[in-house]
Amino acid sequence: MLRAFILAAAMAAASTVQAQGTVKIAILGPMSFVQGENHWAGAEMARDEINKAGGINVGGKKMQLELIRADTNEIQSVPDATNATERVITRDKADFLIGGFRSEAVIAMQEIAMDHKKLFLGAGAAHSKLGLNVEQNYERYKYWFRVTPTKDVDLVRTLFAVLGSVAQQIRTDLKKEQPKIAIVSEKAVWTEALVAAAQKNLPAMKMEVVGTWQPSAVATDVTAELSAIERAGADIIYTIISGPMGIVLGRQMGERNMKAVAFGINVEGQKDEFWNATAGKANFVATLDTYAEVEMTPKTIPFVRAFRERFKKSPTYNAATYDAIFALKQAIETAGTLDAEKLVPVLETQDYVGTGAHGKYDKRHDLIWEVGKTAGIAVQWQDGKKVPFWPPQVKGMQPFRLPAR
Repeated sequence: MLRAFILAAAMAAASTVQAQGTVKIAILGPMSFVQGENHWAGAEMARDEINKAGGINVGGKKMQLELIRADTNEIQSVPDATNATERVITRDKADFLIGGFRSEAVIAMQEIAMDHKKLFLGAGAAHSKLGLNVEQNYERYKYWFRVTPTKDVDLVRTLFAVLGSVAQQIRTDLKKEQPKIAIVSEKAVWTEALVAAAQKNLPAMKMEVVGTWQPSAVATDVTAELSAIERAGADIIYTIISGPMGIVLGRQMGERNMKAVAFGINVEGQKDEFWNATAGKANFVATLDTYAEVEMTPKTIPFVRAFRERFKKSPTYNAATYDAIFALKQAIETAGTLDAEKLVPVLETQDYVGTGAHGKYDKRHDLIWEVGKTAGIAVQWQDGKKVPFWPPQVKGMQPFRLPAR
């Protein structure tokens, strides 16, 4: 009798869950790499918090959140990424798509999502074309929104702001009125606008560009590039790197005891494992970042601490899948529906305070750039610790350091 009662109760519970339904969100990312790992980790945190609190209120009906893990393998293969996108839509019946990292792949993934009129919240790709598509063909591309990072042009604005600060410290500390700067960028579509902007604008910022080097994102040796940079007498190495080459650069700079300081984008440099991956030789390497124990928004420090507690490491910017899910939840609950057509105008006007940024969308569905709100932060590796140093007005920032000369 007891067994029959338990079975009946279980069936009733299952029936209730089925009646409630689920909101299915596909998390698209390169799951064998740190970027995909963080896509998934941020999403897991959001899912667990939302479901524990009762789920998403869809027009008065509480629905649980279900995640679909989709390995895009996009760092190595664009076709793999498009296949994964098609699969989560047609086979797994995802309601929404979140993630993406490599711009070449995400541009192709965007097309598939738009074919199916699926909301796609980007959490990794920077190329301006993704937002330009929205502006130029709104009816087709309106389902795309970029949660992180800001678009490439705005990344340049942030990079130049921080570079200006670093260059001024070199002028003050080293008495060099025109610091020499070397550009090191991986060869990829997303870097093209950033490299062109640097080559054009850095001289106007009273910095001498001594050369541009573009190794592969997966290069295992950059000795030749670093030798040339040393011969050129560079004070700053301006990095535009998202792949594992960033580890190689940091390690080999330390092995050569280079006097130049590296700053720019180095996605590998955002993760806690970077120091050990470089054999502890990445002192003074600096990068743009999103997360540290600083008060970018009221949610930043609690999120970073909770992430570290759960995963035993700090989040990279791709973990803003957490913000994407909560922003989507807010929009769904405001609109009272899962209908993408009705969610688009809500997202367009939504003012969402996330863990890494506080911002609104422009007509391209890109975040409106603003220091202290959406421009992110900059961090530097100092004696095994990742130290935040920019923007200086944010509570918790510490001084930037130059290598000894």
